[in-house]
Parts: sequence; C-alpha cells; structure tokens
Amino acid sequence: MSDTATKRIVLTGGGSAGHVTPNIALIPALKEAGFEIFYIGSYTGIEKKLIEDFHIPYFGISTGKLRRYFDPKNFTDPFRVLKGFSEAVSLLRRIHPDIIFSKGGFVSVPVVRAAGLLKIPYIVHESDMTPGLANKLSMAGARKICCNFPETMRVLPADKAILTGTPIREELSQGSKQAGRDFCGFTDDKPVLMVIGGSLGAQSVNETVRYALPRLLPNFNVVHICGKEKMDNLKLSVPGYKQFEYVKNELKDLFAMADIVVSRAGANSICELLALKKPNILIPLSTKSSRGDQMLNARSFEQQGFSLVIDNDELDEDILVETIEDLYENREKFLENMSKSSLHSATDKIIQIIEEEMK
Repeated sequence: MSDTATKRIVLTGGGSAGHVTPNIALIPALKEAGFEIFYIGSYTGIEKKLIEDFHIPYFGISTGKLRRYFDPKNFTDPFRVLKGFSEAVSLLRRIHPDIIFSKGGFVSVPVVRAAGLLKIPYIVHESDMTPGLANKLSMAGARKICCNFPETMRVLPADKAILTGTPIREELSQGSKQAGRDFCGFTDDKPVLMVIGGSLGAQSVNETVRYALPRLLPNFNVVHICGKEKMDNLKLSVPGYKQFEYVKNELKDLFAMADIVVSRAGANSICELLALKKPNILIPLSTKSSRGDQMLNARSFEQQGFSLVIDNDELDEDILVETIEDLYENREKFLENMSKSSLHSATDKIIQIIEEEMK
C-alpha cells in the first residue's frame, strides 16, 4: 500500500446497480479531495463490472443474502457471510483505511461489521424511504446515516441522521440536447418524451407505452430505454420512436434532450430526475414485485411536487396518455418545485461529512 499519510477510504455496496452508482458518483470528488480509494464488493456481483472502468483497487469477498423468508440457502449463506467477515477483517488490516462509506446491499454487512471490530469509522447511506435489511444491520455502529427523504429522518437515530440526497454522476448534467436528437435520429422540433422502463418488472410499462404510441407520436418524439431483451422488433422503424435496451455513454445526451420522463421509482433514478430537473411520471413497482420501497419513494416525490404517480396495477393506455398530457401542460410547475429542493449538492455534503467523521 502507499504512504500512510494518504487519506484512504473504502467504498462498499453491491448486489444491484442502485447500491453502486452513488459510490461511482463520489469517486471523482474523492479523488479531487486527495483520497486514495479502494472498493470492497462481492467476487462476481454487478459492482465488480461497474467499478472496472474507474481503475481503483477492487477486492472481492464472500457474501450471502439475509432473507426473511424460507429458502434452502438460508442454511448455507450464514457461513458465506462469516467467511466474508473474516476476509473483510484481513483486507481492512492491509488497506488501513481512515473511513468507510457503505451504500448497502448484503456485501456491505461483513465490511462494516469488520470496521466496527477494528474501530474504523464508517458512514451508511440509505437511498429508499425505509431502510433495507442490510442497512438496518449496519446502522448501530455507524457514525452518520445519510438519507434521501425527509420521511426517513423520523425512523433513524436523531444524532446520526442527515438529509443529504444521493450523489449523482456529474457527467449526467453535461449532455447535449442536439447530440441526443442526432443519436435518436429526431429531426423535427416536437418535444421529447423519455421512457426508462428498466429491466426487472418493467414489461407492463414497455407494453403500455407501445400501445399508446399512435396517440403519443403526433405530439411527442419518444425515446424508450426498455431493458435487456425487451426491444420490440416490429417497431424498429416507427418514425419518432427510438428504442434501446441499454444506454451508457449517450445517456447524458438523452436526458438533456428529454422534456418529460416516465420512469420506475428506484431511489437513484428519481434523484437523478430531481437533480436534472426533469418533470416526470413515476410508475413504481408494486408490492407484488418488491418490498414496496418504490411506492413509498414515489409518493414522497408526489407530495413534494416533483412527480405525478401512476399505480402499476391501474396502468393502462388511457391513464398513461392523459397523465403524460397533464404533466407536459403543467411542466413549469414541476420545474419550479424541483428548483426549490435543497437536495442538489449531495456529493459536496457527503464529502464534507466524510472529512468531518474521519477526524
């Protein structure tokens, strides 16, 4: 390892992109602040692939899921967690970090527990309105707990909770509207509706948008990020409608181009919409497909005047089209509410908290 005078931080979190992208958003600011950065995730999780592009040391540990329901893996995963804890202790002794920032997911639990044993301070970030199980298991020893929603403050220890928002990747705000139009082949000046269907559980959104195209395309160009293997090959040549399974480098340009957005209600996604000031319709995953966190996230944004919400179980073509027209007609009101939000500088706030707790 390098000179011990260097400020060192370990980032941890994984299992889904939502437990990784806020850590990724912090990396440039941490480097600018003089930190040497290390990442601890699982051996083969999505976090390993996402972190590769940033050329920081990555260490994998054994991990197991902590389930509240019966599964045969419940008998073996505790041993994987114990192994991960032992591996995390060994890694932290080698790295000797000044502080740890945990974004959650089950891989983070052995890491923060090892940090507690070694007396290394750590900070937890909770994106959803209600803390997930992994973060619940991590909070007792945390110095601070950062969160996204005012409602979350009520269920967190008052001396630890800080309303910060979520770090947003800086490059998302640096897109070009014209580059987005060129990428999609949109040549007229109609407003652009962006649909982020995602992958898990988004088929209902994808299908409803496609049913509604004859009513939407006279007034909007539609760019649709529909998820892996969810393209509709019959609609590849429909004028004014452009589909993508996934977009990486050009995403910033699509956001710059979009006038309004239809999205699921994952915490990171909606915080990006808030930071970019994109009037939006949220269609949260129902409790049949999730623990209900997206529904809570969406209702909070609705109450704060940032979003309109459609219940997934009530989604149909008529409701979708009417809500899109309502949102576009009243978009200035949503832009005004978003501009008043204090949750736009989460990265700066979190870097400041890290520096303070490290001392």
